[in-house]
Amino acid sequence: MKSVLRSAFAALVVTAIALPAWAGDPIRKITILSRPQAGQQAEFQSVQLIAQEWRKLGLDVEVRAIPWEQMSDEVWYKRDQWDSTAWQMVGRPERSDPDELIFNLFHSSTAKDGYNFAGYLNKDYDATAEAQRGEIDPAKRKALVFKAQEILSKDQPYMMLVHPKSTFAFDKTVWKPESVVNQSGIGIRNTWTFLGIEPAGPKKDLIINSSDNIKAINPLYISGSVDSWITELVWDRLLRVGPDGLPKAWAAEGFTWKDGTTVDVKLKSGMKWHDGKPVTPEDVKFSFEAAVGGEAPMYKPFATNIDAITINGDVITFKLKKPAASFVTSSLAKVNLIPKHIWEPILKDLATKPETAESYQEQMPIGSGPFKFTSWAKNESVTLAANKDHFAAPKVDRWILRIVPNAEAALGMLRSGEINFMGEFTGDPQVLIDAAKKDGDLEVVSTVDMGFRYIAFNERRPPFNDPAFRRALSEAVDRQLIVKAAYRGFAVASNSIVSPALEYWHDKSVVDSFKAGQAVAAKTLKDAGYTLDGGKLRYPGDTKETVVAK
Repeated sequence: MKSVLRSAFAALVVTAIALPAWAGDPIRKITILSRPQAGQQAEFQSVQLIAQEWRKLGLDVEVRAIPWEQMSDEVWYKRDQWDSTAWQMVGRPERSDPDELIFNLFHSSTAKDGYNFAGYLNKDYDATAEAQRGEIDPAKRKALVFKAQEILSKDQPYMMLVHPKSTFAFDKTVWKPESVVNQSGIGIRNTWTFLGIEPAGPKKDLIINSSDNIKAINPLYISGSVDSWITELVWDRLLRVGPDGLPKAWAAEGFTWKDGTTVDVKLKSGMKWHDGKPVTPEDVKFSFEAAVGGEAPMYKPFATNIDAITINGDVITFKLKKPAASFVTSSLAKVNLIPKHIWEPILKDLATKPETAESYQEQMPIGSGPFKFTSWAKNESVTLAANKDHFAAPKVDRWILRIVPNAEAALGMLRSGEINFMGEFTGDPQVLIDAAKKDGDLEVVSTVDMGFRYIAFNERRPPFNDPAFRRALSEAVDRQLIVKAAYRGFAVASNSIVSPALEYWHDKSVVDSFKAGQAVAAKTLKDAGYTLDGGKLRYPGDTKETVVAK
């Protein structure tokens, strides 16, 4: 009799839990931000596919397409006011070392105003990110980098989508193909190409396109990938990451580790700022101190481990607080050198105001790099002139960026000669390949990017603060659908921030073990207590909706 009563009671409990009266509030309408289809076709199509799969879970989903400048401001500066957003991390050379991705994207210290704009907080992850940063033994560090990838796979702060196969093209009647550098994980649109590309004839202006607008030309702030193309050319760094992914001396003659926490850097002699004044060790020291200061929050993580900077002649000594395996790549090859005589008064003035250096725009940006800033026509173009006095003077006369939001228009301009280097093609890469075969004067190069495309969840806003909810949203979408439908096969599916292009650091198991599908997602939600009522997904238990939808 007792067993019968126990069974009856258990059945009653199960039935009661399934009833709407026991469920929490219905989950409000959630929004996904995306750039418009005309400028970012693959991104927009990915978001449409994702919204479709999320709706099958019982969610009311709105896709909101907005221009990049507006989207960047909303996501970066209004960190508690959006739900989820399509986003990308581009393949910059210094990201050949995984530290920038592992630490800066997800460590809690960068959540307030740094790269961790999603607001991910996990003490175990913080400890792992810190440990890999200080581990000198390569094998032990690799294990920690793998552990970080496994934690992220479990928590899903990002819904990783793909590592694109970035496809570029150039006019080989204008540029010698053998002078174009294909950098691992980056492709041919890189600083080494822009410095070494050789004219095949009389045309000496490299004219490149972008679908995104320029928001800032600022050595202390980069709002997007296109900004960084310019930043890397106008401002020098002590080191640069070479085409092979390894750091090499640049504005420095060389660097020497004195011990595990001390590195000497000798400044290259004869360097000048674009206004003619000499680049000094004091400028170098000031540049890194500016990065540490509160006026440049984006760059602060790259310099916070510096305990002291001293100068002895032309040698700058960096004393670190603790050993850092990635310091030469993620700091010495990351921080832009800025002129003290220009930026010191600017930063002093900003220290008395609520704004930071990120919102400051020089009328005439001054660096020491291989190209000098010439002009910026908002929404149209940016022109840089070759710095013929630079130690690595370019072989082109000018580097000209044209803003072309429409992919088809950009291809038409390449074929007509209005641009001669396809720096970005957001349409179907096969169309570009077919055009090259037809025309005969275009060279097309595709490479798996070390960067990635993803959906960022705002963990500051319920229900995205629940790892189970985030995981279910991620599980609902088959990445191969994104690869085939949105990227036309020119991408590889992802579940890790470390690209397979970085073979040593990439944990293939977190990709292979990730299972997706509506049934998988529905089970995750059910196990976490979410319920369906009339096709509408509800919070677990008696959870109330606490966010006012915008």
